[in-house]
Amino acid sequence: MSRVTYNHMVVDRFHGDDPAADRLFQALADATRRDILRRVLGEAASVSTVAAHYDMSFAAVQKHVAVLEQAHLVVKERRGREQIVHGDIATVRRAGEQLAALENVWRARVERMSAVLAEDDAAAAQRHDTSTPHPVAPDRRDGRPTGGTS
Repeated sequence: MSRVTYNHMVVDRFHGDDPAADRLFQALADATRRDILRRVLGEAASVSTVAAHYDMSFAAVQKHVAVLEQAHLVVKERRGREQIVHGDIATVRRAGEQLAALENVWRARVERMSAVLAEDDAAAAQRHDTSTPHPVAPDRRDGRPTGGTS
């Protein structure tokens, strides 16, 4: 495990991390990029058409599209003077599969924790079970019960 800095935060990076997955999820971490992806998954559009939907410069939208392209979430193709952008559904599916795999890991952990808690509850209930007889305390200081014959 090594430490890396991301957005001014130090985070742990486990060996075997997938750089492509890192690019994918970093691209999806931005709300504008997610919105661009939604727009072009439904229907291909030119970068200028996409840019018209945002209150930012054309160059800023181009940069967002470039990040999505580097993550293979969109594909750009030139048609005459325009660059047409369309979403790559296969990459979106791959992201969904990776998230589903992470969900399965966490579900398994929660199930194991639930099992441990259930065992603890059962053990606590058994310790406090009122059906088991408790020893009778002697009634006298000398330890002999009162009444009856001795």
